[in-house]
Amino acid sequence: MPEAFKTLQRLLEARQGKTGKREYVQVLRLLERFDLAVLHLAIKDALLMRAASFDAIKHLLLCRVERRPPRLDLDVYPFLPRTNVATTSAATYMSLLAGGGA
Repeated sequence: MPEAFKTLQRLLEARQGKTGKREYVQVLRLLERFDLAVLHLAIKDALLMRAASFDAIKHLLLCRVERRPPRLDLDVYPFLPRTNVATTSAATYMSLLAGGGA
């Protein structure tokens, strides 16, 4: 197997343990229907995008086969809540320690 497969397996198992092993087997089962070279490219794309999951790989694989651009952008899911993570300031943290609200 190409190195990308081993990297994916390590990532999934490190992140999810036993569930990650099952997810990796799901990825391997894609070989029942798709060529190794195409799956390999989809895995490499997923690793580059930091989207190492069965769903992302299957999506990238189908997009490659159907010759359409992948849609991994969350902008197409307007119903999902937006996150806004601001930079923490020391003053805000100190006010929390003092029991004040920020």
